[in-house]
Amino acid sequence: MLYHGNMSNSLFQESVIPAKYWHHLDDRRIECDLCPRHCRLHDGQRGFCFVRACVDHRMVLTTYGRSSGFCVDPIEKKPLYHFLPGTPVLSFGTAGCNLGCKFCQNWNISKSRESHTLADTAMPTTIAQAAKSLGCRSVAFTYNEPIIFHEYAVDVAMACREQGIRTVAVTAGILCDKPRQTFFQWMDAANVDLKAFDASFYKRNCAAWLEPVLETLQYIARETDVWLETTTLLIPGENDSDHELDAMTRWVVEHLGPHIPMHFSAFHPAFRMIHYPPTPADTLRRACQIARQNGLEHAYIGNVQDHGDESTLCPACGTQLIGRTGYTLTAWNLDRNHCCPQCGTRCAGVFEEQPGTWGSRRLPVRMKDFS
Repeated sequence: MLYHGNMSNSLFQESVIPAKYWHHLDDRRIECDLCPRHCRLHDGQRGFCFVRACVDHRMVLTTYGRSSGFCVDPIEKKPLYHFLPGTPVLSFGTAGCNLGCKFCQNWNISKSRESHTLADTAMPTTIAQAAKSLGCRSVAFTYNEPIIFHEYAVDVAMACREQGIRTVAVTAGILCDKPRQTFFQWMDAANVDLKAFDASFYKRNCAAWLEPVLETLQYIARETDVWLETTTLLIPGENDSDHELDAMTRWVVEHLGPHIPMHFSAFHPAFRMIHYPPTPADTLRRACQIARQNGLEHAYIGNVQDHGDESTLCPACGTQLIGRTGYTLTAWNLDRNHCCPQCGTRCAGVFEEQPGTWGSRRLPVRMKDFS
């Protein structure tokens, strides 16, 4: 049931639901326990994420059932290269974010303060049914940070599981321990943004912290069955040094495992970093080379077309297992057991016997067509 309430100071008048993960303070404020920011709010105030607010001295979520839009994407766009390759995924986000990244590529959604950004509405069961009707194998929480709409995402994931639809979280991974456990209990795959391997980068460019991200990565890898991949957007002069890439990839191999795919993506000038140059393709190739030298089995290039570092190769003998051009599969050479046909080495991932054939299509979806 929705909780209908008016926020003081006329911030917005909208349907909200009671949120989890908060507690009262002695000074009549409440403190959010969802992420390490621990926003302390008086009645009528919103947190840093802008979607969790204090109404009548209680925490509420103001974006439940509301979305900035739905679209069927290729799963490779998340990016996930080892999770149901070639299949379509019903993707959506809401608005807001608990980070303040100066380089945000989706800043018009994550930094939105306008209600018209949330142009579509859908309850969890409708989303699950729409995914099934559209032939999607999964639903992705993406475009903005899903942690901040935790309750909505979990309810959607529960509804999807009842329909045999899997769920994917594209997240920066900054949240507290208890909500982390609840959230990933219902996810089937995650791509976590490892934005840098330098705490000062997170503080300077994201108004956030590195340590919670590392904790989330280790939790997913060690404590769950969630399929995990990571993405790092390489920004020239900020997080692309050989030293940092060496330290980052060594840490991933040691703490997460050599089988975790890492995606190194090209930065394009955006938001508050429009004066920075785009990432050279050679920087992305160098990052992949360093990762492989440190024992990582699968390193990929993103946001540029580069055939050599888009395809999946056998880590033992180098045979091409999955060919890709952009988001389109061009070859499939895994056997029935998802092993290399030449040497028998198993390829880590979540695969079906045959890949999907969705290709690189992008299909906008109106939820009212399914309600």
